[in-house]
Amino acid sequence: MFTWDRLRVFAAIAEYGSITSAAEALHITGSAVSQHLRKLEREARCPLVEPDGRGIRLTAAGRVLAASAREMAATAATAERDLATIDELVAGPLRIGSVASAVRTLLPDVLHALATAHPRLHTWLSDGEVVELLPALRAGRLDAVIMESWTSRPTELPPGLRITHLLTEDIMLAVSERNPLATRESVPISALHEQTWSTCGRGTEAHDAVAQTLRQHGIDAESRYQVVDYGTQLALVAANLAVAMVPRIGRPRSAPGVVFVRCEPTLTRTLAVATTGAADTPVVRAFRTELERVASALAEGPAIGTR
Repeated sequence: MFTWDRLRVFAAIAEYGSITSAAEALHITGSAVSQHLRKLEREARCPLVEPDGRGIRLTAAGRVLAASAREMAATAATAERDLATIDELVAGPLRIGSVASAVRTLLPDVLHALATAHPRLHTWLSDGEVVELLPALRAGRLDAVIMESWTSRPTELPPGLRITHLLTEDIMLAVSERNPLATRESVPISALHEQTWSTCGRGTEAHDAVAQTLRQHGIDAESRYQVVDYGTQLALVAANLAVAMVPRIGRPRSAPGVVFVRCEPTLTRTLAVATTGAADTPVVRAFRTELERVASALAEGPAIGTR
C-alpha cells in the first residue's frame, strides 16, 4: 500500500525533476528521497523513473502515478490552509429554513452572493412556518431560520436563540379594484365587517396574526381561502372573491386588478434571522452578514405595490 510520505516525496520529484531539488524543497536529505523512491517502486512493482543524462525522468508508469500524487499533495496543502484559517473558513453545509415570502425576495440575492464569494459553501433551503422551523433550529437540523413576527401578534421565542433584526415592513389591505374600498386612501380595520378573507393557512403566524388583529377590532371574520402564497391570495383578491392583508415584500410591483389600501391603525411585520450559539460558525456569520446587507437595500428601496 502506498503511504502518504512516499507519495508526497514522489510528487516533489515529479515537480522538480531531480532527487536533489526534491530534497531541498522538502527540507530532507537526498538519501531520504532516494530511499522513499526505492520503496515506492517496490510497492508499485515497476520503475517510476529512469536515467536522463545526469538527471532522471519519469517513466510512463511514473507519469501516471505522479498525476495522482500531485492531486493528493494539492489536497493536503488545501487542508493545511483550511486548518490554519479555521476561524474564518466559509465552507461546508449551510441549512436554512425560511418563511416563504422571504425565500422569494431576500434569499435569491443572498445565496447568489454567497455562492460567488465562497464556492466551497453548500446551501440547503426549505420553506415553512415558524412553529415548525424554530424547533428544527434548536434541534440542530437547521443552522439559521428567517422568521416573521407581526406587531399584532408577536412570535413567542424559545430561550437560547440569537435574533438579528432584518427589516420592519408595513402591511396593507389588498382589495379588488371592483371593491368599494378601492377608492379609499385608508380604511379603519374596525370598518372591515362583511368582508370575505383570504389568509395563509390556519396555524401559521400570518393567519393567526390577521385573525387576532381583526378580533381586536371587534371583527370575527372567517377565512374562506387559506393559501400560503401571497401571489395566489392576490389572484383571489383580483377576482373579487376576497380581501387580504399583505406585507410589503409580498406585494408585487404590478398586481392587475388589485388595489392596496393603508390600514388604520398601521400594521407592521418584522423579519429576523434566528440562530443558536452552537451554530455561530463562520458559515452562519457570513450568511447573516449578507442577509443584513440585502435586507437593508430592500428596506431602503422604493415601495412595492403601493397605489
